[in-house]
Amino acid sequence: MRRVTRIALAGTATASLALALSACGGTSTSSSSSDSKGDKGLAIAYDVGGKGDQSFNDAAFEGLKQAKAEFKYKTADVEPTDGETDADKEQRLVSLAKQGYNPVVGIGYAYGPAVKAAAAKYPKTTFGIVDDSTVTAKNVADLVFSEQEASYLAGVAAAKATKTDTVGFVGGVDVPLIHKFEAGFEQGVKDTKPSVKVLSQYLTQTAQEGGFSSPDKGKTAAEGQIEKKADVVYAAAGLSGQGVIEAASAKKVWAIGVDSDQYAQEALAKYKGSILTSATKDVAKAVYSVAKSVEDGKPESGIVRGDLKSGEVGLADSNPEFRNNTAIQDAVKAAQEKIISGEIKVKTS
Repeated sequence: MRRVTRIALAGTATASLALALSACGGTSTSSSSSDSKGDKGLAIAYDVGGKGDQSFNDAAFEGLKQAKAEFKYKTADVEPTDGETDADKEQRLVSLAKQGYNPVVGIGYAYGPAVKAAAAKYPKTTFGIVDDSTVTAKNVADLVFSEQEASYLAGVAAAKATKTDTVGFVGGVDVPLIHKFEAGFEQGVKDTKPSVKVLSQYLTQTAQEGGFSSPDKGKTAAEGQIEKKADVVYAAAGLSGQGVIEAASAKKVWAIGVDSDQYAQEALAKYKGSILTSATKDVAKAVYSVAKSVEDGKPESGIVRGDLKSGEVGLADSNPEFRNNTAIQDAVKAAQEKIISGEIKVKTS
């Protein structure tokens, strides 16, 4: 069960989708069902990188697909635009709420100001925001995760897998959210094997500079770390992480993916032999759960956190080389038990 701290009311309004979205980002999928009432349900607005990142945004879309299939209603998912402002994001969310979509979820911390403003304008609509806990309103669910816990386990795996005693971390943007990934990873490495060196690099200072949406930047950063003998590279960089995985594959070293199980992503199939594991967070479940809460008449509100104990963060084991490596599995299992029990306190910065 997800832990819910507050409850809010929900409601809807209606209007035309295509018209309202023309000025604030295109709709990649707007789907209807055979439901005779024509109800509108979950709508999501993607973060930078958009649909097709094989990571964060695609995980959110999986949650939308599950809600659509189960609740038989119309859904919408909307792409970001280059160089957009907070006002553009707000317009996008307001447009979806005005049309009657409920809930409306912003995928990514960058939607913070937009969610706050839109929620104030549509108090009977439930809004969600992934990866941000700063928006406090009765009709807003802050969908957050303990990413540092999964990253700690990734660090344990990296420390057990490295043969050069050097591993790398590539962060998309130098912000507190990604600092959690780095902190957990480095702590996991050092607690497992103190002699291992951790090389860290951030691609950009702001998302607008492309840190989450530039595979070329990720590839260049990973190549630099590999030249310095890193033989395991962990990326928390959205779409840019694909470049990290490509570089690892070319140099025949390990990559660790993020958010989704990237070993299982079709678009990354030619690189999957180099994807040791992925530090996952169940964005799909978070998005689906807020939709279900609205459908059940008890909308989620406040901070709703997924962590290792709830099973909403962890390590993917699709790669048989990872799954069948007894030394790695024993170390990861031991660390997981200690985190859940509280024996290990994972840093967030």
